[in-house]
Amino acid sequence: MTAAKLSAFENDWLKQWALYAPESIAFQDAETGVRYSYAKLYDLSQQLALHLSTQFGVEAGDRVAVFAGNELEYIPLFFATHRLGAILVPINFRLTGREVAHIIEDSEPRLIIREEKYSSVIAIACERFLPQGIWSFDGRAGLRPFLLNAAAVPAASAMAVVSRSQDPCMILYTSGTTGAPKGAMITFDMIHWNSISTGLRLNLNQSDVAVTFSPFFHTSGWNVLVTPFLHRGARTVLIRKFDAEKILELCEQEQVTVLFGVPTTMEMMARSPNFARVDLSSIRFAVVGGEPMPIDLIHAWENKGIPIRQGYGLTEFGPNVFSLNEQDSIRKIGSIGFANFYIETRIVDDEDRDLAVGEIGELVLRGPVCTPGYWRNPEATSHAIKNGWFHTGDLVRKDAEGYHYVAGRKKDMFISGGENVYPVEVERFLSTHPAIREVAVIGVPDAKWGEVGKAFIALKTGCEISSREILAFCEGNLAKYKIPKSVAILTELPKGDSGKILKRKLAEATEQRPPLAEVMT
Repeated sequence: MTAAKLSAFENDWLKQWALYAPESIAFQDAETGVRYSYAKLYDLSQQLALHLSTQFGVEAGDRVAVFAGNELEYIPLFFATHRLGAILVPINFRLTGREVAHIIEDSEPRLIIREEKYSSVIAIACERFLPQGIWSFDGRAGLRPFLLNAAAVPAASAMAVVSRSQDPCMILYTSGTTGAPKGAMITFDMIHWNSISTGLRLNLNQSDVAVTFSPFFHTSGWNVLVTPFLHRGARTVLIRKFDAEKILELCEQEQVTVLFGVPTTMEMMARSPNFARVDLSSIRFAVVGGEPMPIDLIHAWENKGIPIRQGYGLTEFGPNVFSLNEQDSIRKIGSIGFANFYIETRIVDDEDRDLAVGEIGELVLRGPVCTPGYWRNPEATSHAIKNGWFHTGDLVRKDAEGYHYVAGRKKDMFISGGENVYPVEVERFLSTHPAIREVAVIGVPDAKWGEVGKAFIALKTGCEISSREILAFCEGNLAKYKIPKSVAILTELPKGDSGKILKRKLAEATEQRPPLAEVMT
């Protein structure tokens, strides 16, 4: 067997776990208490596949869009579409009708499955493209009423997986920071090898338990850690949206073994009154991605007995690409560690030449977890994938021991007076100030220097500090051209659904009006 060709037998994870451990709980709903065993999930995937096929005519190659919150039935639905060879298109339910229209018109789904409360949004989105079918359901009950009433699929009529592992099984639309959102095609090969790599690096096993709150329209909702857990026969607890206190309670109650978060969610949990009370001794470590985690926050979790494993990934490649061993979380603060199994890496300049240790360049990747490209967008695909290497657009460096560090996005880097400035470096330093909770730095136009840095800062509860004091903190600690020329102190920094700070929102706000507090130097 090669990495590129998996048989239907190997694709049908639910069928295999329904045989090996039929009563083991695969998924449970934290709010309703509903639990699905692996045998039940397998049966549900069969029922949904039959319904999609007979009632809506869904067949191989068709797209099935979903506009709904995190529902337990999302999981058997994915395996049902995969069983038919169809392509699941999860859509961000926070988007407006105009934004959804682009995704609908680009993916042209045969069927849209929607929560009833989003009917008006879908109506606007479908003004120019109307799918052949729309299946509405009450978000309070999900698809459970249908599943409870659906007749069981006889074993003799059970559907085998017909999709080829190298074909798209899902399209995840990117945030569109460089224009209209692009649909990254996700194949089962990608999901399979991401699961293998993640399982090896994190030492996952059948007894593991995790809580997931990441939305299913985001790659982390599927691949950190849902699909690796399903492949391992482990148990996942679903909570529909992030709730720091509730997640901490679930960690103790369900004996969670692996915790996932981004620095923002990890900080919110650490600030929760429950943090000091709950017993988290069952957790082996926390997996953190999105951006570097401040050292004081790492200490807060380690003092609770939970090591931090920082990582790096992206929708188009895995997404679990790098991982830092927990024993290095302090010694190599800010590092994303080493690439995971089956992933080749290079750091290159603009001419695609390999760079030396310590030099900052673009990270390019190769391996079986690489997307085949963007849906109906050959131009974007050819720009991203060159000679088999995926160009991430992220700037990194590697130290003498081989540990990697993210320096920023190529588009985030700005040039001030002829000098390259990498915002992540400045942000990392500013985050060491005891009063600063979170920070983002962007480049803004400047008549003298071309571009200069502007820092957006949110303070810790109870802390007060002026913008001038923040700039003074930088003096002597950063080269002069790296020191931001202005500071904006905000209550909160804007964030996306994954918890990442949205720098484009900060840039847009800068162009429109001055922020809450600002000082120019």
